[in-house]
Amino acid sequence: MAAGLVISAPASGVGKTTLTLALAHAYRGRGLTVQCFKSGPDYIDPAFHAAATGRASVNLDSWAMNRETIARLVSRGADADLVLAEGSMGLFDGVAARGVTGTGATADIAEMMGWPVLLVLDPSGQAQTAAAIAAGLRDFRAGVRLAGVALNRVASPRHEDLVRRALADAGIAVFGAMPRHAEISLPKRHLGLVQAEEQAEVGDLIAEASRFVTEHVDLDAVLQSACAWSPPSVARALSVTPPGQRIALARDAAFSFVYPHMLEAWHASGAEISTFSPLADEGPDVSADVCWLPGGYPELHAGRLAANTGFRSALRSFARTRPVHGECGGYMVLGEALIDAEGARHEMAGLLGLETSFAKRRMHLGYRLAELAAPMPGHKPGARLRGHEFHYSTIVAQPDTPLALVRDATGAIVAETGSQRDNTTGTFFHLIAEDR
Repeated sequence: MAAGLVISAPASGVGKTTLTLALAHAYRGRGLTVQCFKSGPDYIDPAFHAAATGRASVNLDSWAMNRETIARLVSRGADADLVLAEGSMGLFDGVAARGVTGTGATADIAEMMGWPVLLVLDPSGQAQTAAAIAAGLRDFRAGVRLAGVALNRVASPRHEDLVRRALADAGIAVFGAMPRHAEISLPKRHLGLVQAEEQAEVGDLIAEASRFVTEHVDLDAVLQSACAWSPPSVARALSVTPPGQRIALARDAAFSFVYPHMLEAWHASGAEISTFSPLADEGPDVSADVCWLPGGYPELHAGRLAANTGFRSALRSFARTRPVHGECGGYMVLGEALIDAEGARHEMAGLLGLETSFAKRRMHLGYRLAELAAPMPGHKPGARLRGHEFHYSTIVAQPDTPLALVRDATGAIVAETGSQRDNTTGTFFHLIAEDR
């Protein structure tokens, strides 16, 4: 029987990812089978989880997914010794209005699965107040149980002692205290963490984090705090309609943001996926019946993509007879042009009239609920799709037929409607699930 534990914190940037990776690597080194999950719409961390555990990690999202979908996804942990679910933002942070099963908060998953929470606390600039924060989080929601805390970035032994005493007085277990250690900090990029697949040194970083955490955290106590757990009895496969029987998927450093559970669901539904690299000037497999361009960092490779006439010509040829869909960065590449951060304009595929610019950065972040006005691969008009948008581009032109009526999590209509022209469609949001 597996044991489950949620790794969360009061806020972002406290060290959840580093601790999750370190624990997963350390327990794997002890011979345990570890299954990781990511709460919320982050599509980068699961790749790091896979590097640490040797097993695919998927997202669990209470705003976008129904309980059956979440149950099917967590069932992959049935054969594991330990499940570690990494949270996003702070423990109770979500959107203002409930989605399918919750607000997207990590606490939703903790309560739904009955997994206790290991809280990562950064007491920088405080001492006893850290205990007050932990106690407040412990008592905020009756269905969420706190297993204990791990202190991160403690300043000195005296600082650690002050915080430990206050937590002991509050009846909160402390599993360890970690001083600052710059060598295990994962590099940052303008959209957050760099992608695991483009970090050659990621294995070394995880190993060093594991060594460091093992030195400062009581791994036995953490393991004992995890709750014995049996996955719900459901079919493993998700019920989805793939965008096609044979899918040509763009996959390289410019196109890698796609939710793992979506690819698995396509495979489970009988679809075949062939990958190609636009950065290597490759086009989609001519035997495919649909082409899908996920998001990523095309703005960092705009000049190269514009110069790769073989890729663009092959994509245009494909789109004359078969559907092509792009998400976020993929959508931008399907457009007329992309203006980079320096203001240089780069010609893109021209299958849509969209023109976007990074010269004037504006963050677009949040859940999206789209009601399709036109079909897109795998989904009929009227379908309600749930996804998440995160980019810094601005729309210069979006002249094509809107693909959908798109709202944010509060129900407000947003301007990023997506586009449809002939066989080509695109959205700024990354698809997570369809309301069924």
